[in-house]
Amino acid sequence: MSVADYYERHVFFCLNDRAEGAGCCARQGAQAAFDHCRRRVREEGLGGPGGVRINAAGCLDRCSGAPVAVVYPDAVWYTFVDEADIDEIVDSHIKAGRVVDRLLLAPDIGR
Repeated sequence: MSVADYYERHVFFCLNDRAEGAGCCARQGAQAAFDHCRRRVREEGLGGPGGVRINAAGCLDRCSGAPVAVVYPDAVWYTFVDEADIDEIVDSHIKAGRVVDRLLLAPDIGR
């Protein structure tokens, strides 16, 4: 394993909470989804060097699609609703390398 591939995939969940009351991931269940994803990755033994890292992130500037997560190095952006969506991302994308098309965040969705 080289430094460049310390993790096979890195998943960032926006957990930002906009104080001014604007739409944001924190108010759309992002923390619960992040916690569930971390738990699933741990239970499946997918984490750690050579595997997957699940990280909290500040604003990813895609607020109108909240909640959002992005998988790198694949640069695949997801939106999700519940734990079943997170399970599908873990089972299909993280474990099997298959993008979950139905959860893709449209490319024109921004703040």
